Amino acid sequence: MQLYNTLSAEERAQLIDEAGKQRLTLSFYAYAKIEDPKKFRDDLFIAWNALDALGRIYVAHEGINAQMSIPADHLEDFRNTLEVYDFMQGIRLNVAVEQDNHSFLKLTIKVRHKIVADGLNDDTFDVTNKGVHLKAQEFNNLLEDPNTIVVDFRNHYESEVGHFEGAITPDVENFRESLPIINEQLQDFKEDKNLLMYCTGGIRCEKASAYFKHQGFKNVFQLEGGIIEYTRQIKEENIESKFIGKNFVFDHRLGERITDDIISQCHQCGKPCDNHTNCANDACHLLFIQCDDCKTAMENCCSTECLEITHLPVEEQVALRKGLQVGNKVFRKGKSDALTFKNSGDLPNKPLAKLDPKNIRQKIAVKKSLLGKAEHYYTKSKIAQFLIESELSVGDKVLISGPTTGEQEITITEIFVDGNSCETARSGDQITFELPFRVRLSDKIYKILG
Repeated sequence: MQLYNTLSAEERAQLIDEAGKQRLTLSFYAYAKIEDPKKFRDDLFIAWNALDALGRIYVAHEGINAQMSIPADHLEDFRNTLEVYDFMQGIRLNVAVEQDNHSFLKLTIKVRHKIVADGLNDDTFDVTNKGVHLKAQEFNNLLEDPNTIVVDFRNHYESEVGHFEGAITPDVENFRESLPIINEQLQDFKEDKNLLMYCTGGIRCEKASAYFKHQGFKNVFQLEGGIIEYTRQIKEENIESKFIGKNFVFDHRLGERITDDIISQCHQCGKPCDNHTNCANDACHLLFIQCDDCKTAMENCCSTECLEITHLPVEEQVALRKGLQVGNKVFRKGKSDALTFKNSGDLPNKPLAKLDPKNIRQKIAVKKSLLGKAEHYYTKSKIAQFLIESELSVGDKVLISGPTTGEQEITITEIFVDGNSCETARSGDQITFELPFRVRLSDKIYKILG
């Protein structure tokens, strides 16, 4: 039986848009003893593929860690695929604050040594002796206790755009690095301080709380369900948010807004900004924060070097990506000498700005008329393809709008119809033109009037 993806991301996105159904982005995890992770993986793939479930899932002898996109009308059927396993009966599904039908475009289930790379030898301590789980209001109450130390167990690029007030935010690139650093920093507080910890969905704290109790910490607490569940509870119960900014997420949205506070800066110009992106140079893909102005000026690149590379012929770009040393540079997590305003470690608790109503994620109030809709989902930036319903000419100002793209204004400088450059496109034409950002199938194009 076929146990792999047969569709490209572009093809899958097109099918999702054509189906016109709402999808839910969610995550869950469970620690359990799984005798045969390979068979477990295959059984899940068969069950989930039949439900059009997509996502990135890791399974191991110690359990499962999943981030997924599920058709909303298949949610109960999906729950049923989990309930057949004793250790996932009644499991909490952390549903995303913001929904995006394109959050995941493939079903990838990988067998790993561990479901989270923690670097720990589980045989040396009792992994079931965990800290006390706290709900949102309980977490807030303990935060206000002067005898509490709160620690963010996420990575620097996550905490930079959002964290709890007063939290220790280690300058680390992975969970494995944070454990010994935090243990050393807090040696003097084992007996008398409350150690309060949190992460995105709770999975890192499950192991970390047991580790720190083994290290001698007496009062260990963890945020149940992580920031995702905390956000759901504060919204439902009208509780004050002690988390400020954005919650970084590991799908293509790269963030969910929790409060209107912007606590980070564009890494290139220093302007208040918290929109992550990946460098458009395929030999780099550096994760960094970039404002709209720098995105336009730098064409979604992290440096002038990468910008120059993206302007080379494709064959030359491919040649530059060859070799092990070059490959090791790809998907770096946000540290580069080119990023002048990158901050890590000791981060501010006060916002640098509030969300601008004209932010990329918000609606831009302009007079406009619908021109058409996107016809292709491109995994790379620079190419836009639309089927238009009315006339469009070089020099026209347009607005491209979509749930993930946001609202972006550009001026048309060149149009291609059927591959040929022209000054004006007519109703029914399939047009392409260059853009400094990615276009999605859910995007629409409008002509700005006046």
